[in-house]
Amino acid sequence: MDYSNRREFVAAAGTAAAAFAAGCLGGASSSSRTVTVDYAYYNPVSLVLREKGWVEEEFSDSDADVNWVLSLGSNEANQYAQSGEAEFASTAGIAALMARANGIPIRTPYIYSRPEWTALVANSDSGISKVEDLVGKSVAATRGTDPHFFLLQALDAAGVSESEVDIVHLQHPEGQDALVQGDVDAWAGLDPHMAELELEYDVDLFFRKPSFNTYGFLNAQESFLQDHPEDSKRVLRAYERGREWAIDNPDETVSILAEASEMSEPVARKVFTERTDLSTPLPGEQHRSLLSDLAPILHEKGIVSEDVDLQAAIGELIDSETAAPVIE
Repeated sequence: MDYSNRREFVAAAGTAAAAFAAGCLGGASSSSRTVTVDYAYYNPVSLVLREKGWVEEEFSDSDADVNWVLSLGSNEANQYAQSGEAEFASTAGIAALMARANGIPIRTPYIYSRPEWTALVANSDSGISKVEDLVGKSVAATRGTDPHFFLLQALDAAGVSESEVDIVHLQHPEGQDALVQGDVDAWAGLDPHMAELELEYDVDLFFRKPSFNTYGFLNAQESFLQDHPEDSKRVLRAYERGREWAIDNPDETVSILAEASEMSEPVARKVFTERTDLSTPLPGEQHRSLLSDLAPILHEKGIVSEDVDLQAAIGELIDSETAAPVIE
C-alpha cells in the first residue's frame, strides 16, 4: 500500500520542517521565544484561530512569536507534547489520559468540543453490519486515538476478543484510503475524513455510539502553565473568542473547515453542524467521570502499566481553574 501522496502528510512534513528551521534559526524575528499551538481538522476552533490570527493578536504586545503545527491525530499531538515541540495540542480525552498516565506532563485547561467524531465504517457491499461481523476481518485504526479506543470498546461490548480481529495501525487519512481501496475490511473512522466517505462514497457507519466518543481536550505542557500563566491565558482567551465566534458564525466556520481540510462544504457542514458541540469549554466533573468510566480499558489492553494509578492521573490531568477567568 502506498499512501505517500496524501496531502495531509505533505502538509505535516512541511510544517515540521518549518518548525525545525524556526527552532534552529530563531525564526524570522528577534523574539526570544516561540509559543507553538497545533491545529487539526478534527478541531474546527483551531482552524478558526489560525485563519483569523487571533492567537497572534493576543501575543502582539509580547516578546513571543506564535508558531502552528499540524496534528493528524491524537497520537501525533501527544508526540508534540512529549517532545516539547508544542505548548498546546489537541487530542481526544482518553488519549490525553493515556499520555498523562504514561508520564507525559500535560494538563487539560480547555475543552475544544464535544464531538461525535468516530464510528466504525465499512463499504456497503462488505457484508459487515454489526461489530460481531468483524471476527476474522481487518480493521484500520490509529493507535492511541479516540477511534482506536472506540474500536476497543465496541469489541468489548460485543464480546469480541481483540485477538479475533486484525487491527491495522494506520494514520486516519491512510485508514480512509485503505478502506476505499479494499485493503482493509473496516475502519475506525474520524471526521472530517469519515464524513467525506459517508457523503461521497458507498459506505455504512455500521456502529455508532456517541457515549464512546470522548471530548476534545486542548492540552498544555504542565511546565508552561506553571511558568507562563499570562501566556497560557492569552492562548485560552483566543480559544474562547474562537469558540464563541464559531457558534455565532456557523456558515463561515464551515467554509473555514472546508478550505483548510480541502473537503467539500457539505462534508464540513455535516462535521460542524451535526457532530460538533461547542457548549462545554471548561473541564469539570463530567470529564473526570467519563475518563473514570473508560480508564479500565487502558489497563485491560496493556496500554498503561498496571501499577499506574489512573484515578490520580485523571486528577492531575483535568484543570478546572486555569481557563475559568476567561470563560464567561
